[in-house]
Amino acid sequence: MYAIVEIAGQQFKVAKDQKVYVHRLQGEAGSKITFDNVLLLDNEGSVTIGAPAIEGASVTAQILNHLKGDKVIVFKKKRRKGYQKKNGHRQYLSEIQIESIAATGAKKSVKAESAPKAEVKEEATIDYSSMTVAELKEAAKEQGISGYTSLKKAELIEALTK
Repeated sequence: MYAIVEIAGQQFKVAKDQKVYVHRLQGEAGSKITFDNVLLLDNEGSVTIGAPAIEGASVTAQILNHLKGDKVIVFKKKRRKGYQKKNGHRQYLSEIQIESIAATGAKKSVKAESAPKAEVKEEATIDYSSMTVAELKEAAKEQGISGYTSLKKAELIEALTK
């Protein structure tokens, strides 16, 4: 039995008792972690494909340790220009061991939802200073201000804010 599961943004083909190096995971060494995003399951020839994930399927693993990967050297050069840059990088990894693959019965991990936020209703304040004269005249027309056609921008703003 094997599964294709998404772990830390990458897809891995895993089987029971397999050790896998993945990008650094939250959690202490020795702790168990469950991955709910199972994309494909193969149970002795019976293949189940998710759309995009299989409901109820999960993969349980144990974090063995945290480590750093091999050094990768990034060397940039532009010939005949005297430009050379050398950088190094070591990826943080976690070594996990797959303990079980469950096809059904796994509960989706639900994040605790906070209480719904109280809606704050405020009067819509309009910033008249950022509007053009034509927009201000249109707003004055909607509010029923008389004589708005001959007013300047400052006078229109004053009339609209009253």
